Amino acid sequence: MNKDFSIFILPKEHALLRESVRSLAEERIAPYAAEVDERGEFPHAAYAALIESNLHAAHISEEYGGEGADALATCVIVEEIARACASSSLIPSLNKVGTMPLILAGSEKLKRRYLPPVARGEAMFSYALSEPEAGSDAASMRTRADRDGDSYVLNGTKRWISGAGVSQYYTVMAVTDPDKRTGGISAFVVEKDDAGVSFGALERKLGIKGSPTREVYLDNVRLPGERMIGAEGTGFKTALSALDHTRVTVAAQALGIAQGALDYAASYVKERHQFGRAIAEFQGVQFMIADMAMKLEAARQLTYAAAAKSERGDDDLAFYSAAAKCFASDTAMEVATDAVQLLGGNGYVKDYPVERMMRDAKITQIYEGTNQIQRVVMARELIRAIR
Repeated sequence: MNKDFSIFILPKEHALLRESVRSLAEERIAPYAAEVDERGEFPHAAYAALIESNLHAAHISEEYGGEGADALATCVIVEEIARACASSSLIPSLNKVGTMPLILAGSEKLKRRYLPPVARGEAMFSYALSEPEAGSDAASMRTRADRDGDSYVLNGTKRWISGAGVSQYYTVMAVTDPDKRTGGISAFVVEKDDAGVSFGALERKLGIKGSPTREVYLDNVRLPGERMIGAEGTGFKTALSALDHTRVTVAAQALGIAQGALDYAASYVKERHQFGRAIAEFQGVQFMIADMAMKLEAARQLTYAAAAKSERGDDDLAFYSAAAKCFASDTAMEVATDAVQLLGGNGYVKDYPVERMMRDAKITQIYEGTNQIQRVVMARELIRAIR
């Protein structure tokens, strides 16, 4: 796909991609979104549809059997799926965050072993960084990876792991040298079927209920040394570098949720009549719709700019990815909440989709780094740039 793109007008290839993904999402994903949310079940139908269209892990390069989609194309894919069903949008999003450390720092042997099955739709890939006592302070992780000859033995618990139990592969961060703090953390590929790997119960979540979230337990999990991603002690750096790229994807998910909520609310206010006319004719309602659309478009332009920087690997990517994720997710929460308000009582019941969108939007402000942490990242990058 063309990588020399403008952040203001989508290149033709990306515009056509948006049309294609939107059509697929409306026909084969949206009809099941409410059911997926109600039952809290993984969206198997959506996964099958995405695999058929090669949209489940399009970011993987053609060299490893993928589509070679650039960062902007991946954002468009996630955005359009999220517009229909946020849970389903976690499929391409998870595959990207799970494989990104491998793409950035993995050996050629690791890439050839693990990327092709994901590209073919035979496996999903999750990212395991957080722990019960290490959320925003990820450097405080306690999961250990002790060297034993040519192997490493992993012990510990990972928490809030999206896709846990469904994904076949996991990028796991573990401490190999506790005296070195962040410099003593290494990254590994763990397989679901490795001896000693088990999973906790499903978390009972507010939103994105179709994306399973569980704890991952590592009990004397023995891995060959070749499963390490990059050199020993580089795992934390790799983890942060990966998040710089994938926070843009979270921003895209937030855009999709917000767009879905705005589209539904705008249609509703045109049809809903009070005091003898459509409520869309009332200035107060018009102001709300205008603000929703204005903030959403600002978030979209910032997200697409961050996607361009991700594709180029710009030095200021950390700032822009944090800004895009923070602003887009705050916007999604505001837009979805306003959509509920515009529907009044109808917005508060499950017969209408905006209450689901409001619940789904909340997590975008939390995962892959809370928005408070994103502000810390932005401030740190700004101060660092001052000479």
